[in-house]
Amino acid sequence: MAHDDFRPEDLYTGPIDLSGITLDDDGETESEKSEISYDEQRYPARPRRLRPRDQFRAGSVRRVATDPRTANGTNPSYVEWLVRQSMLKDGDVLARQLSGQPAMWRNPYAHPDARRAIETSDVWFTAYPISLITRPGQSFLAALGDDQLWSVFERVGITAIHTGPVKRAGGIAGWLETPSVDGHFDRISTSIDPAFGTEDEFRALADVAENHGGSVIDDIVPGHTGKGADFRLAEMGFKDYPGIYHMVEIPPEDWSLLPDVPDGVDSVNLDPATEKELAGRGYIIGAMQRVIFYTPGVKETNWSATAPATGPDGVTRRWVYLHYFKQGQPSINWLDPTFAGMRLVIGDALHSLGDLGTSALRLDANGFLGVEVSAEGLPAWSEGHPLSHAANHIIAGMVRKVGGFTFQELNLAIEDIRDTAAVGADLSYDFVGRPGYHHALATGQTEFLRLALTTSLELGVQPVQLVHGLQNHDELTYELVHWATRHGDDLFRFRGREISGGELAEEVRADLTESLTGAADFNRVFTQNGIACTTASLIAATRGAARLDDITETDVPAIRDAHLLLCAYNAWQPGVFALSGWDLTGMLTVPSDVVADLLVAGDTRWIERGAHDLLDVDPQATASAAGMPRGRALYGSLPAQLDDPSSFASRLSRILDLRREHGIATATQVDIPEVAHAGMLVLVHRLDNGDPEAEARMQVTILNFSPEATEGTVRSEQLVPQSEVVDAASGETLGRVDDLQSFTVSLPAYGATFLMLEPEEPVVE
Repeated sequence: MAHDDFRPEDLYTGPIDLSGITLDDDGETESEKSEISYDEQRYPARPRRLRPRDQFRAGSVRRVATDPRTANGTNPSYVEWLVRQSMLKDGDVLARQLSGQPAMWRNPYAHPDARRAIETSDVWFTAYPISLITRPGQSFLAALGDDQLWSVFERVGITAIHTGPVKRAGGIAGWLETPSVDGHFDRISTSIDPAFGTEDEFRALADVAENHGGSVIDDIVPGHTGKGADFRLAEMGFKDYPGIYHMVEIPPEDWSLLPDVPDGVDSVNLDPATEKELAGRGYIIGAMQRVIFYTPGVKETNWSATAPATGPDGVTRRWVYLHYFKQGQPSINWLDPTFAGMRLVIGDALHSLGDLGTSALRLDANGFLGVEVSAEGLPAWSEGHPLSHAANHIIAGMVRKVGGFTFQELNLAIEDIRDTAAVGADLSYDFVGRPGYHHALATGQTEFLRLALTTSLELGVQPVQLVHGLQNHDELTYELVHWATRHGDDLFRFRGREISGGELAEEVRADLTESLTGAADFNRVFTQNGIACTTASLIAATRGAARLDDITETDVPAIRDAHLLLCAYNAWQPGVFALSGWDLTGMLTVPSDVVADLLVAGDTRWIERGAHDLLDVDPQATASAAGMPRGRALYGSLPAQLDDPSSFASRLSRILDLRREHGIATATQVDIPEVAHAGMLVLVHRLDNGDPEAEARMQVTILNFSPEATEGTVRSEQLVPQSEVVDAASGETLGRVDDLQSFTVSLPAYGATFLMLEPEEPVVE
């Protein structure tokens, strides 16, 4: 089979009937056994101290007869069916096919290279599979590969599509698949979920994107899987599969310590008392630094206990396993002696890059790849762990080795982003400025945003390393991890006083919660992590709207202006700019009662994921093909917008034209000066493509986050006196930089301007 034609499903021809065939303790059939191994010959001659210890020694061979319909480890057909679906099996097969090939040695891979990644694609469309309205009968992937869509994207200035997770996800219960519990981020297979299309449609999407000068970005999830075939085989104690996960087998004599698992579920979250008891007995390392998605009675710890599971050896086992996120997302162990977790993740990455044709991968939840016991009485070390850095280096290095790049979703302290990015992913999602610019819009004051941006520069994270995004499928986060955790006791100056990082985070959270959800009933708080809303509904709330029906056509121009301000903020600085279909069409949240069944479990984010129609391909559709209800779009479809010069999409295209014409995406940010007006933000850049020795022009981005017009003085030590200040959009000269390295500027409400500084021509004598 040619390497380029490899597809995991080619290996799968359906369940094999292995009734009557005996599995040994390693999961091998007797027919696989040949002559005795070298170890078996030599063991009798070894001193006792060099022989395997009893606690690692498997038992004698067990022969089990079972009904062929049985869905547990006693049925060889069921075990083989799971193996054929497992990601670990796919990863091993693909690795063997690529190993030793010359293509594996053609690209540098040791160091992250943000600017190389940006030159590949600098403006991304972030898709969400279940929310895109397609032509009747058309799949999500076929819709993304539509030539008309890419023609429209070219006109706007979009150069890449991030598909979102489209591989099979969720779990397996018996012989049946169960649905995803986290928007397909609980992956269980390398194959494309038929709900989104086919592998051929994915490859066609990559070809169409290339024809339009674009590329495709996929996802891998190095932190966890779903409860698919790999986890079910791990529960059985089968071969290397337990090594994929942070899971500990609890002996039967201590099952009394574990909670009972009711019928209909496969595991139960441990309460804090049980977690402490098991840690005290040395089974697990106990409490983590925080419990993500903490919900009383649902998730009180990061550990859960499985129901009894019988393996091919006839042994029934119970396990306690780690999950940083939901119970259906068991965490991957990156330092197990089998390195099974690493093999699984690398195989998934190579499949996307080498077989599907993607150019880049998003690393989901990659900051939680190492965990270690701490001093007694302290929580386990689980964030900012060196193993996370090492694992990310391996993943990102492998991706660069085959010619791609990675970006990470790492919502930790700025130092963690800096340290991980030093060896790992080429780009990081912007959790630094994102809460800040929301806070600036909500309050009309940029003080916290300027504090966040200057802190980032001081700590060594340049904006060129970041993906500056508007809305995606997640909540608009306000965890403010940098301030609330690592710097919780440090002092910062804010609003004329010294306060701790923890107090700062609480104050900013309170401002956002009050402004975005206090009066507005169409936005919702999402657990402890953020606010479920769209960019348009966020803006509407800051403008005083209380209900969706309050937002009328007369409100649209101001919402559009504020939305374009946020686009200019993100696009007119170095780094990648990303936006979603919800942004492009100006979607509002969907009414809570329309998605009430999805909100039952407490995940309020469903209100922000309304179905949208980018090309107006099905005007009568009330929902996407996946059943997501259609939301209200303030701006309309992209073709209609591009026919109107005053529309959101048309004005966005002009913002992106300036971005590309002057190369700001790969520039260096050199100053974020103090401002004369509370609602103003000034960003000073050197257009040097990262070369500090090059002769380069200076650029200044000025934004007004206030709903009122403003005028003020811009001053920075980076400005060269007597330089002309030129509006790049109009070509008009607005003035000169004076001898105090300053100039005056006026901005309308929600205004943004892109200025170039032209040095004074030398006098020729």
